[in-house]
Amino acid sequence: MNFLGLWARGMTSRPNRRALDSIAINNAASDGSGANSRGASNNPGSVQYQLRQYAESTLGKASLHEAVLLPEGESLDEWVACHIVDFYNHINMLFMSISHHCTDESCPTMCAGEAYTYRWRDGVTYKDPTLVSANMYVKLLMKWVDAQLDDTTLFPVDLAVPFPPGFRNDVATQILRRMLRVYAHLYWHHYPQVCQVGLATMLNTSFTHFTLFVTKYKLVNDTELQAVKDVIKILA
Repeated sequence: MNFLGLWARGMTSRPNRRALDSIAINNAASDGSGANSRGASNNPGSVQYQLRQYAESTLGKASLHEAVLLPEGESLDEWVACHIVDFYNHINMLFMSISHHCTDESCPTMCAGEAYTYRWRDGVTYKDPTLVSANMYVKLLMKWVDAQLDDTTLFPVDLAVPFPPGFRNDVATQILRRMLRVYAHLYWHHYPQVCQVGLATMLNTSFTHFTLFVTKYKLVNDTELQAVKDVIKILA
């Protein structure tokens, strides 16, 4: 049974508006499930660290609607990049927590229900859109995102180096669109398992934060969001 079925039966609740911050999410993965979490912006002197501290303090005090607002005087590209790293860490941990239920046999394709099927293409190993299992899709996605984040021409670490032209429209939108598909797969096919490991509130909070952020800055189009439109409505 998926998220919507459980909701109809009263087996879940609305997300707590006091969101779990990135530190709490990463600490919860101390058993090793979050070993791939990125910590590149943990330097207290970095802009990324300061933005994360701002975001975390906002999440602890206000609604998620306010938490996505760009801090005054800050770069929107930097704000988007900071959130991409956080969403990467959230998704990585959430999927790892139920990955043993998402096998080649149980999920032979990456999909969200019967209406939405996603193919993988990276232009290198997979030059054409290719059907792979959901588990393989997420592994390929995490590896691909990791490589993007390590590419300093896309995600510069030197403040003197600007983000590339079209960073939000080209780089960020592609990453976030693919991340959305992992959330969609979790809700459609693994929500009971997420509940069983006690991460339903974390998933709901992270997903609500994600959708508010990408819609606020128009980083994912409405067509992609259709796969989770009912979930978004319920969690609103």
